[in-house]
Amino acid sequence: MSSVSLPAKQGSLLRRAAQVIGLLESLPYWVLGLAARVFPAAVFWQSGQTKIEGWHLSDSAIALFQDEYKLPLVDPTAAAYAAAFAEHFFPILLVLGLASRFAAFSLLIMTSIIEIFVYPDAWPTHGVWATCFLLVITRGPGLISLDHFIAKHFGIVSRKAK
Repeated sequence: MSSVSLPAKQGSLLRRAAQVIGLLESLPYWVLGLAARVFPAAVFWQSGQTKIEGWHLSDSAIALFQDEYKLPLVDPTAAAYAAAFAEHFFPILLVLGLASRFAAFSLLIMTSIIEIFVYPDAWPTHGVWATCFLLVITRGPGLISLDHFIAKHFGIVSRKAK
């Protein structure tokens, strides 16, 4: 169970700690991968919802990009449309586990832009999002994903997906 080995004469507290570590190490990656996809996707989806009214971009979203975000070299209207699209499209991909690495990379870029140009003091929050995205980018979405089922269909499933 545990990759931690202790000499037989070690105390029961150390032995119990080794058992807990072994239990934690047995958590399958798909649980982590699913969490790393779903939770930041929800944050971006909710942000995207604040930018639309029905099927249209809200005037307040454009005003937000004009008055508060003020991205350099980007038209505020174009940026508002792009952000509203990205905050809906990429979270859907992440939750489905479809093109997961691409979606995570796209949202990592968006997170970087937000951190650098909009809210530089929010680095702890952005760091958590970035960590989730980096996990998906480097390790993949896990077993509970369309990417896994597609890869399995074509016989290219990685052992790391488990």
